[in-house]
Amino acid sequence: MTDAELATALAEAAGKILIDVRESGLIDGKALGKAGDQTANQFLVHALRQQRPDDGLLSEESKDTDERLSKERVWIIDPVDGTREYGEARSDWAVHVGMAVNGVATIGAVALPGLDGGTVLRSDQPGELPPMAETPRMLVSRTRPAAEAVAVSEKIGAELVPMGSAGAKAMAVVRGEAEIYLHSGGQYEWDNCAPAAVAAAYGLHCSRIDGSELQYNQADTYLPDLLICRKEWADRVFTALAEI
Repeated sequence: MTDAELATALAEAAGKILIDVRESGLIDGKALGKAGDQTANQFLVHALRQQRPDDGLLSEESKDTDERLSKERVWIIDPVDGTREYGEARSDWAVHVGMAVNGVATIGAVALPGLDGGTVLRSDQPGELPPMAETPRMLVSRTRPAAEAVAVSEKIGAELVPMGSAGAKAMAVVRGEAEIYLHSGGQYEWDNCAPAAVAAAYGLHCSRIDGSELQYNQADTYLPDLLICRKEWADRVFTALAEI
């Protein structure tokens, strides 16, 4: 099984576990989110330790150590990206299973289990991007839209589209539901490693909002901003950012 096949199988399986936990009806709200995080994380961590024991591992839900910093290959996972949305039984949450090789997001699988029938987008099987809308659509947080994103949207005439998790927003660009995902409100490596790998495989622009490369497996896992968008819009977004 290739690394990409493993990432896909794990993301899909974790998604099914999370749906089962939610549909049990035994807990809800914040408690459901916490239980989902812990259950999916335990599954993913144990599976990766068994399947790829020599690789490094970084998970939002596990205590970080310096061991991964000496590894060229590091799995970076988010068992439930969008815990609030998962707990509220919304569809805009995701499971991220990604791998950074020498600091670059190289392999990724993003499961969207909340969609009808569920789906997994993967870096090893990119499809063609759907046609763009005439008026660009920009994805922002449904609870706290970043000021920079709002300002850029006004300059380029974009329509704001509120959505939950980072993975759901990034995959919405891949799926043709939007053209631009601009985030400046603070994230961590696990929030965007797998989505960035998938988006790049589909031919989207992926970078920090200053145009620099996204770097992973850093000692400080804070990765405060990113831009994932159709390449046709990248220059205009950067120009707008420079003007605000």
